[in-house]
Amino acid sequence: MYWKTTRFIIDLTRPRVMGIVNVTPDSFSDGGRLGSVGAALRQCERLIREGADILDIGGESTRPGAPSVPLDEELGRVMPLLKEAVTLGVPVSVDTFKPEVMRAALDLGADIVNDICALRQRGAMDVVAGHPSCGVCLMHMHRDPRSMQEAPMRGDAVGQVREFLAKAAAQAVASGVSAGRIVLDPGIGFGKTVEQNFSLLARQQELLAEGYPLLAGWSRKSSLGAVTARDGRMPGSEQRLAASVAAAVLSADRGAAVLRVHDVLETVQALAVWSATRQQAARDDHLSIAQNDQGTMG
Repeated sequence: MYWKTTRFIIDLTRPRVMGIVNVTPDSFSDGGRLGSVGAALRQCERLIREGADILDIGGESTRPGAPSVPLDEELGRVMPLLKEAVTLGVPVSVDTFKPEVMRAALDLGADIVNDICALRQRGAMDVVAGHPSCGVCLMHMHRDPRSMQEAPMRGDAVGQVREFLAKAAAQAVASGVSAGRIVLDPGIGFGKTVEQNFSLLARQQELLAEGYPLLAGWSRKSSLGAVTARDGRMPGSEQRLAASVAAAVLSADRGAAVLRVHDVLETVQALAVWSATRQQAARDDHLSIAQNDQGTMG
């Protein structure tokens, strides 16, 4: 399976790590840490050294309750870094739901549009469909960032998310976006309860039935803090490293093709252990079958 993007055809036969680069003052996890283009570019370079396959640059926080960011402000945050990031030799994604930012980013050479609104904003579908080859990630979100946790989804999240993503992909294809350009994201934490988020992980393979690659974004999410709380105290976002890596590996084991993470090095190392174990199990199975065949022939 491959993901066709502007400059790269990304091989998804192994899970790919997407490193998060937030150029926002108010992100839930690392807001304000990358206040200059130089600092953000150094972060991009560090993530690549640590093994990031894709960079995901965002200029607007989507944490619960986050206010919207004016268009000019988001462009001012994202474009200077993006201009440098596209020279680093890896696919670059822009995390935005504004069609104007999508267009400007694609004009600068961005490879992927990562849209929490699944191209539902007026004009967004036209921008992506009008581009000859950019990749797109379509995410499920209940309500919007300002209100999504005030009244989370009700009922079975897996069925609702699967239906939404299937429709979003079908609409993109009908608008002229080839299926090979599309990746789907169940939107962990975006208007779901803790139980619903873990249901999406436990039953993640049901979301693969539509035939599209899946992106999993568990990194530092509050649901991880909820299940790792001790004495009633939830660990802060930067104290959720082990839980984030565990969720990433579980997502990969259940078929996720792209893992969107803050902690690239640790995730890459954990995936190496997971991959080595799977490869050895396959070799052992092959050897066992060969030995059984020889015994039968003897």
